[in-house]
Amino acid sequence: MRGSVTVSGPVPGGRRMRGAAVAVASAVLLPPLLGAAPSAGASADDTGRLQRAFASAAAEYRVPLSVLMGVSYLQSRWEGHGGAPSVTGGYGPMHLTDARTALARASHHGAGTEDPRGDGARAALRPVAKVPENSALPARLKTLTRAAELTGIPAERLRSDDSANIRGGAALLAAAQKQLGEPLSPDPADWYGAVARFSGADDSATAAAYADDVYDVIRSGERRVTATGQRVVLAAQPQLVPDTAQLARTGLRRASAAGTECPSSVSCEWIPAPYEEFGDGDYGNHDLGDRPASQSIRYIVVHDTEGRWDGVVDLVQDPTYVSWHYTLRSTDGHIAQHVRTKDVAWHAGNWYVNATSIGLEHEGFLASPDAWYTEAMYRASARLVKYLAEKYDIPLDRQHILGHDTVPGPTSGAIPGMHTDPGPYWDWQHYFELLGRPLKPAAVGNGGMVTIRPDYAANRPEYTGCTAHGRPCAPHGSSAVRLYSRPDTSSPLIKDIGLRPDGGASTIDVNDIASRVETGQQYAVAERRGDWTAIWYLGQKAWFRNPEGQPTAVDAVGLVVTPRAGLDSVPVYGRAYPEKEAYPAGVPVQPVSPLPYRMPAGQKYVVGDLVRGEYYYSVTFTTDSHRVVTGKDLYYQIQFGHRVAFVRAADVRLEPSVL
Repeated sequence: MRGSVTVSGPVPGGRRMRGAAVAVASAVLLPPLLGAAPSAGASADDTGRLQRAFASAAAEYRVPLSVLMGVSYLQSRWEGHGGAPSVTGGYGPMHLTDARTALARASHHGAGTEDPRGDGARAALRPVAKVPENSALPARLKTLTRAAELTGIPAERLRSDDSANIRGGAALLAAAQKQLGEPLSPDPADWYGAVARFSGADDSATAAAYADDVYDVIRSGERRVTATGQRVVLAAQPQLVPDTAQLARTGLRRASAAGTECPSSVSCEWIPAPYEEFGDGDYGNHDLGDRPASQSIRYIVVHDTEGRWDGVVDLVQDPTYVSWHYTLRSTDGHIAQHVRTKDVAWHAGNWYVNATSIGLEHEGFLASPDAWYTEAMYRASARLVKYLAEKYDIPLDRQHILGHDTVPGPTSGAIPGMHTDPGPYWDWQHYFELLGRPLKPAAVGNGGMVTIRPDYAANRPEYTGCTAHGRPCAPHGSSAVRLYSRPDTSSPLIKDIGLRPDGGASTIDVNDIASRVETGQQYAVAERRGDWTAIWYLGQKAWFRNPEGQPTAVDAVGLVVTPRAGLDSVPVYGRAYPEKEAYPAGVPVQPVSPLPYRMPAGQKYVVGDLVRGEYYYSVTFTTDSHRVVTGKDLYYQIQFGHRVAFVRAADVRLEPSVL
C-alpha cells in the first residue's frame, strides 16, 4: 500500500508538472485505446471500451484524464458492478450516489439473538434503542441526481451504463472546479480542490484525506483488468505535486481529530459513546479498562453496520445501546472513534474476545443485495488497522484480524445467534494487500496446509436470501468457498452441529456460514483428489473444489495441533477462561464450558496463538470491583471451522504441518 501524505513542495530531484506537458504525459496510456468513444456496434469483448470511455469523458468536460481515472479508482477500482448499488447507494465506476437504495434498516446489534457483550456474569444484553428515522439525505448521497441535471442523461442510464456513469462523474468534477472559480486546466495539479469537493465530505480534513489518496493513485499509477474483462491503465506521474492551497477555498468546515487514536493518514473525529449509569443500577454502553497494561489487545474485529452512517452514529451515542471503537463511512472513508482503545466495547458477542479486541464497524449491508464497498473505505480501514496492529503488536492474519462472522460463540447456546457480518462479499484478499500482507503461497508443493484464496471477481458461488428467504442473490464476487461432504458438488454440504443441534442440513443462504471458508483462513490438508482438496473442519473432512487452473487455495506451511497420544478426541471451547482455582474472593467463577464440537484423534488444525486463560470481571458501573483474572491453564487458538476456537494446550500436541 502506498502512503497518502500530502506533498507541499517540489519533489526532490524534480519539479512541479504544469500545463501542456502534463496533458502529453497523461496521454501515454495505451495510445491505441484512447480514441473516440466506441460506436454503438462495438463488440462485447472490446477490452478497451472502458479506457476509451474515460478518455472521451475527460475530453468532453475538459477534466484531466488522470484526475478522472484517479477519482474513479478510489471510488470503485474502475468496476461497474453490473449496475448494482454500493452499500451507500453508489452506482458505477464513479460511484454516483442515489441513497434511496440504502436507507437505514433494522439496527445491526438490535436484530437477532446475539448478546453483544457476551458475558454470562451479567444479564444478557438485548439492545432496545429505537433506530432513528432517516434524516434528510446529505448531498454526498445524491450525486447521481446532480449528474443527471448536469449531463441530461437519465438517472437509470447513469446507474446501468458505465460510459454514461463516467460522463456523469466528469461533469461533477468540472462543475466543482467552476464553483471554486478555477479554470478547466489540463494540469492535474490544478484540480485538488475539485477532487476534495467530489468526495462529498463536509469537513476539510476528510476531503483532504480523500484528495491525497486520489493524487497518490495518480503519482503511483495503476493497472488492472476489471471483472468484465476491461483493461484499464493509469500511467504513473511520480513528480506530480497538487495545489493543496485550493483546499482553503472549498468552504469546508475545519474538523478536529483531537482526542482520537488514528494514524495521520486518515480523517478521524471523536464522537464518544457514553459511559453512563441508568435505571436500576444498569449502565452502558461499554466498560472502562486499562489495556494493554491490564490485558493484551489481541484482535481487531471487522463488522459491517447494517445501517446508514447517520443512524449508526446516533445509536452508538445511546447509553442503553451497545458500542464499538470506530465507525468508518463508505463514501469517503471518514472515521469516527467512539471508545478509547484502552476500554472494552460491547460488539463481538463473546466477552473473552470483547475484552481483548478493538471493534471496527464499516458502513454497509451484508446482503443489500449484491452491495459493494468503496475503495476509499477499504483504504481508510486498512490504514487504521495497520496503525492499531503496530501499536498493540497484533499479527496481520485471519486469526487476529477477525470478521464478526469468525468470532466463536462463547457457549453452545450462543452459537446459533452469533452474527455473520461482514459476510461473503467483503474482499479479504484486497484488504490484506492494502494491509501490506498479500496472501501468497507459503510453501513449495504440499506444506500440509492451505490458505483459502479464490479470485474474488471470478469466484461467484450461489447464495440465497439477499432480498427474501430462498430467493437467489444476484451473481457477485465473493471471498467464500463452499464445503462438501464428498468431492462432488452434488454431495451434501458440511453440517455444523453448533448451528443446527438437530442435525439439520446446511444451506446456501447468505447468512449461513456452516459450510464455507473465507479468503485468508488456513486449514490443515486432509486429502487431495484431482481438482478437489479436503481439509479438517469442525471435526470432519470437508471438500472444496481447487482446480489447478483456477485455484481457490494456495499451499502454506506452519504449526498445527492434534490430540495427544491416547486421546480419542478433545473438547473445543469458545473462550479461553481460567481454571476455577485462579479466581479471587469476590469474583464469581466462570464455567469453562466446552462447545458441542470435538477434535478427533488424527485430525489437525492450524494454530493462531498460545494464550493463558483470562477473564475480565466487570459487571458494575464503578470500577473498584473490576479484576483481570489470569490462570495457569494455556490454550491454543485454532481455526476450527468458519469461526476460530480454543483447545487446552494440555490436551493437544503441537507439531509442524509437514512431518
